[in-house]
Amino acid sequence: MASRSLGGLSGSRGGGGGGGCNKKSLSARNAAVERRNLITVCRFSVKTLIDRSCFETIDDSSPEFNNFAAILEQILSHRLKGQVTWFGYESPRSFWDYIRVACRKVSQNCICSIENMENVSSSRAKGRAWIRVALMEKHLSEYISTALRDFKTTRRFYEDGAIVLGEEANMLAGMLLGLNAIDFSFCLKGEGLDGNFPAVIDYTPYLKFTQSSDSISSDEEELRTLGSSGSESSTPENVGPPFIMDENSWFNKCKRVKQKYQLTLEQKGYLEELLRLRENQLSESVSQNKILLQRIEDSDLAHKLEKEQLEYIIVELQDQLKSYQSLDQLSAEVSLSQTSLDPGQSQEGDGKQDTLNLISEGKEDTPSLLGLCGSLTSVASYKSLTSLKSNDYLASPTTEMTSPGLTPS
Repeated sequence: MASRSLGGLSGSRGGGGGGGCNKKSLSARNAAVERRNLITVCRFSVKTLIDRSCFETIDDSSPEFNNFAAILEQILSHRLKGQVTWFGYESPRSFWDYIRVACRKVSQNCICSIENMENVSSSRAKGRAWIRVALMEKHLSEYISTALRDFKTTRRFYEDGAIVLGEEANMLAGMLLGLNAIDFSFCLKGEGLDGNFPAVIDYTPYLKFTQSSDSISSDEEELRTLGSSGSESSTPENVGPPFIMDENSWFNKCKRVKQKYQLTLEQKGYLEELLRLRENQLSESVSQNKILLQRIEDSDLAHKLEKEQLEYIIVELQDQLKSYQSLDQLSAEVSLSQTSLDPGQSQEGDGKQDTLNLISEGKEDTPSLLGLCGSLTSVASYKSLTSLKSNDYLASPTTEMTSPGLTPS
């Protein structure tokens, strides 16, 4: 009995564990389906907005925009954490609390201006006002991308399984990028900013099914077969309304195509005019570029000539410096030689030294004069002159006056 009771208990526990796994897998599937549905509907709403913007201006009265705003609000509110109060209770929170913190890094953001709006008091209304302002500024995709990159703040505001924490977040930022091509016009004092009522998504515009001509003919045959087997009142004439509806739909399609064609023609003219202006600007820039290149070449040539002249001047200055250094060395040698001469010879040496000083102090820089000075003041010639003036070979003036051969008879 004990074994049976234990077996039944263990069996019941096993069955409970299996039920728990099934509940987890079911909840995970439901969350994935919910995320996929919201992202898919958001993509459809963006396409309808772009399509509608080709024919009319998008404002608060546009049903396509109202649906898109409701979808985006549902996406940003998906699995949003509540705000815990001091008493431990969790109060609901709007997506504006997350946007206000995560989008502060966007340059020239509109967060402060929305916070200071007087006619918008609730957090939900501020979030709806932010959606409209971001669309008019053409920065909605930039706001969403910046907020999603702040993963720490996103993790703090959202629970696991939220769209902004999954792989669908990157798809959302890419889809919203196409809305930058639309010119929106909103009134920030309308009823759309009322935050007392939650946003409701209208799925009916995305559930319509338009049959082609082949499918209509097949349905007609099916109705005929059903009419032949059923009552006689079910005749092919009852299939008339689908054809009338089809003709009306084709007429509307033709009208839309015509409007698109006219819009395309206007855009074509604008682009052609823009292209002509850009070509003129390009030709002007090319001519200016040629002028600048010619100026650069002329300046390079002038700089080369100036460089050559400066190099030639540097060489001349180096030669003059070498000649001055040789003169200084020669004067030093002369001063050393004077110390070994007699006082009388030193006087004559002083005269020669004065001559050398006059030569060295002169401002003549020609190589011929410097060469001449060098030849006159060389050490060898100076030694020859001193040897000729020695007492051994030349007589003094007093000796010549007292010579017997020179006395008068």
